[in-house]
Amino acid sequence: MATISQKILSRASGYDGMAEPGEIVEAEIDYAMSHDGTSVLAIRSFREMGSEKVWDPDRVVVPYDHIVPANNETAADLQREVRNWAREQNISHFFDCGTGVCHQVFPEQGFALPGTLLVGADSHSCTYGAFGAFGTGVGATDMAEIYSAGRLWFRVPETIGIKVEGRLAPFVSAKDIALQVIGDLGADGATYKSVEYIGPAIEGLSISGRMTLCNLGVEMGAKAAIVPPDEKTDEWLRGRARQPYARVFSDPDSYQQQYDYDIAELEPQVAAPFRVDNVRPVSELAGLKIDQAFIGTCTNGRLEDLEAAARILKGKRVRARTLVIPASREVLLDALKRGIIQTLVEAGAMIGPPGCGPCLGAHMGVLAEGEVCVSTSNRNFPGRMGKGGLVYLASPATVAASALQGRLAVPGVSK
Repeated sequence: MATISQKILSRASGYDGMAEPGEIVEAEIDYAMSHDGTSVLAIRSFREMGSEKVWDPDRVVVPYDHIVPANNETAADLQREVRNWAREQNISHFFDCGTGVCHQVFPEQGFALPGTLLVGADSHSCTYGAFGAFGTGVGATDMAEIYSAGRLWFRVPETIGIKVEGRLAPFVSAKDIALQVIGDLGADGATYKSVEYIGPAIEGLSISGRMTLCNLGVEMGAKAAIVPPDEKTDEWLRGRARQPYARVFSDPDSYQQQYDYDIAELEPQVAAPFRVDNVRPVSELAGLKIDQAFIGTCTNGRLEDLEAAARILKGKRVRARTLVIPASREVLLDALKRGIIQTLVEAGAMIGPPGCGPCLGAHMGVLAEGEVCVSTSNRNFPGRMGKGGLVYLASPATVAASALQGRLAVPGVSK
């Protein structure tokens, strides 16, 4: 019996038979991604290794998203360095400022495909598992090796199955499912494991919701987080896929262990500082004064996330400064066409250019000492959005409801 992860890594490594969990394989990468923040380090390691040419310029993807547009001369110089390298190497998939967050752009551009091995120089590359791929993050030195040879070694991970049943209540979303699971398993509960989300509730989620689930896999230590591909996957990829693909599925009884959830009674969740697994129902912290609300990032900056916020904010006015950053230019254009952006602006929200924005505390929306932000992002560690800031992680609906009241609030519940 073998899992999706075993099958993908066995295929990519040309393994004779099926690689077992715990074995080390050297696998060929289907596509590699590095962004403006990590490309510089990877390029310098690439040169220090004595490498001159990337193994395949059509398999390297470089989006600019972390500090866009550049906020100072240092960032501008580093971005120019990467642009020049991409030109020298004939990198065909270079996406400059304004295209969007790497983990949104990568799937939109058709690189995240079922059955593929995808590696990014960013920890949230596990997002690509939403398409039935094995997506994982690596450091700059490993990425330099991939640039050079197109291969990397992996320890084949054990797989944890998370079966989810039930129907989500109004104002409850995939973000709330992910936070509950992380709260239960802990920040190290899936360390170097592959997490596979299954069950009718997962099948009912949109592709956006599945991306949110998989994006947060690394916050419980997972090497990869995967949703088995289905007709929704094929439909989303129609007209996008860069190459033919073959779906891969886990065999019955192939998980190391399985956790079962029924989310029928699940209520909106929040992760309080300073750990992503410090999770509790929003109702327990409702009333906490906030200074800033942020909707965006690779976790929750997609169209349905902005739409959920707009439904709550329509015709009303926010009481906390509110920043909304679409995850990509494609998302921004769709939100403009549907009037979502107008609704958000009329409610008092600021709209930022597609990118990571304040998520990493480097650009826009940085918090002052002691300020509180409720955010749709994925991390709330000390200093994450500014030295001394306090970050509470929640869904777009919870963030929008909190922005309206100026306090942490349960969506759908009047103050």
